[in-house]
Amino acid sequence: MIKITVRRGTVVVFEGVCPDNECSLGRESHNFVVLKGWAVGKKQLHLFLQGFDVHLEDKGGLAAIQVNGTAVNKFGPLKANDDIQIGEYSIRAGYAFDEDKERRLSLVTEDGVVVVPEAVPEVTPEPEVVKSEAIAQEAARSADHAALESTEGLALRQRIHKRLIDVMDLRRVNVSRMDDSELRDAVRKLIDEIIDGEPIFKSFGGSRQLLRDSVLNEVVGLGPLEDLIGDAAVTEIMVNRADEIFIERSGVLQRSSITFTNDGAVYAAIERIVAPLGRRIDESSPMVDARLKDGSRVNAIIPPLALKGPCLTIRKFSKRRLLDTDLIGFGSMTKPMAVFLKLAVEQRANIVISGGTGSGKTTLLNVLSNFIHDHERIVTVEDAAELQLSQPNLVSLEARPANVEGKGHVAIRDLVKNCLRMRPDRIVVGECRGGEALDMLQAMNTGHDGSMTTAHANTPRDCLSRLEVMTMMSGLDIPSSAIREQIQSAINIIVQQTRFSCGSRKVTHITEVTGMEGSMIQLQDIFLFRQDGFDANGKVAGRFEATGHIPEFYQQLQKRGIKVDNTIFGTVEREPMIRSA
Repeated sequence: MIKITVRRGTVVVFEGVCPDNECSLGRESHNFVVLKGWAVGKKQLHLFLQGFDVHLEDKGGLAAIQVNGTAVNKFGPLKANDDIQIGEYSIRAGYAFDEDKERRLSLVTEDGVVVVPEAVPEVTPEPEVVKSEAIAQEAARSADHAALESTEGLALRQRIHKRLIDVMDLRRVNVSRMDDSELRDAVRKLIDEIIDGEPIFKSFGGSRQLLRDSVLNEVVGLGPLEDLIGDAAVTEIMVNRADEIFIERSGVLQRSSITFTNDGAVYAAIERIVAPLGRRIDESSPMVDARLKDGSRVNAIIPPLALKGPCLTIRKFSKRRLLDTDLIGFGSMTKPMAVFLKLAVEQRANIVISGGTGSGKTTLLNVLSNFIHDHERIVTVEDAAELQLSQPNLVSLEARPANVEGKGHVAIRDLVKNCLRMRPDRIVVGECRGGEALDMLQAMNTGHDGSMTTAHANTPRDCLSRLEVMTMMSGLDIPSSAIREQIQSAINIIVQQTRFSCGSRKVTHITEVTGMEGSMIQLQDIFLFRQDGFDANGKVAGRFEATGHIPEFYQQLQKRGIKVDNTIFGTVEREPMIRSA
């Protein structure tokens, strides 16, 4: 019989006696003690008696078996104070006399299997205790992160990197044949071996698990960016160089304390983003646009164009699809504005969303696109796919850069031309940046009513000028008067989105294109945001106004006998002061 004690951290999760002369511990249910955890092998620890001595054998698992800190395959005889480690479990084993058999715990099931729970239930402490523990845990986390980003922590991370490359090369690990989960598990095991096998890591003042996870994320993930991507409050991540990372948190730009170990780690993170998309980045093609699995937009640029080192910019998108009610709650618009835009989309008005970089154009386009009826066929065209539409009859197209030989380039303009042959009811172009503006205007003028796009501009009037310039970029010799005629007949509504210095984003103009007078396109504001300054917290303050103008398509709906609510255009909002959340 073998007496076994299993601890997880400082907590004893099993103490009992195996009635036979041999038994096993592992992940599968046929083991005498089942150890929960992805790193534990199916039947990893085999204990057996030779006379009155207990011996062990490692049957295989991602977490190596260690005895007193040294990795072993076979070991014995075990002494009373020998500590066996498998991942986060600490095990003691020894010979037991017959009378100890009665000490087996009630955890033993009818078939003789002991299942060790993944977590031991804890009694909920009093609120003050919870608060004190939370403060202590936060302080410990901060200390661990500080140790990780210290000179010593950086040196240790670099040392693990170098040793990991040497070990993988020595063992001839073929990573090309592994999927993501297999690669992560294999690398984690190797890093554990390196940390546990070298005395220098025992003197590290921070969390060894944090040290391991940091290196693991740099090797097979996005390094220190993994935590930032998981932080819902962070909306933008800007890596200027390996040791200089800025973030936008809740609309405020700030420098992050985290760093990469070196430029090579940044290069590796960029490669892991662009490679699955069939894109490349090297000295011959040093710029790339891409996206993460969750749809977040990525731009990368490397030396020789980036002088300080590889530069990476990630624009995160909300994991939850935003609705018009969310924008109202954020103070980005009012309910009458949302009602008007919803009806404009449903009644197939052609809409251009205008705004500066980071003003929220794509977010607003997502919200408006979801007002489209499910029975309509939608084709989206984007440079890097970002839109998150939920309609069933949806086709998403994405532009493609040239390959290594400089061939295979497919521009947005080519996709816009192609989608006209796909029988779309609506065409949604993520952003017009060049000659595709002409094709978009032609589509709006040839029966594809209700189409939408975005453009970079600071005011609705500037948006018209930008569209005119982009149309000229098509390479066709078209007179300005003809271009303006195309614009005024194609576009019904311009929605201006603005990002203020405090980080808040608001719809500042909803404007109707009313026609031409001479050579000038006429605009009429329907809703406006009037800024009154800033509040005590530095947030922009102001009011949304309805100008009183009833748009032409509303009047046409009335003539067709469709009921519409004209009262949303007649008054200034009753709550004049709109403050950002």
